[in-house]
Amino acid sequence: MKLNKPKYSLFKNGRYALEGFIDIIQNESSFKLQLLLFFVMSIVAWILPVSFGYASILFLSLFIPIMAEVANSSIERVVDLVTTDYHLLAKRAKDAGATLVLLSLILTGLIWIAVVLVAFELV
Repeated sequence: MKLNKPKYSLFKNGRYALEGFIDIIQNESSFKLQLLLFFVMSIVAWILPVSFGYASILFLSLFIPIMAEVANSSIERVVDLVTTDYHLLAKRAKDAGATLVLLSLILTGLIWIAVVLVAFELV
């Protein structure tokens, strides 16, 4: 049985990742919103009057929701590939992906709160 997987190549795999990134930008409005949030908050992270270490933590934490949104979009696409009909398990899978995004946003918010409190010595 031949799997739906091409032979490994670092260049080809990088190209596949770039194609996936472009496709998700073009077809997923939630991802576009996450990217907007990423860029705006990246500027905020580097403008804040905090040390490089704190700014780096804030900046790196912004990748968490981006990765969660990619995983959520992947789940949604696989579910849509399997069935276009309403099915309780399909709904649960999509809801779980949405929960992943929500939890990633909460985690990122908590990281920002913690870093800002420590950086400005509010605790």
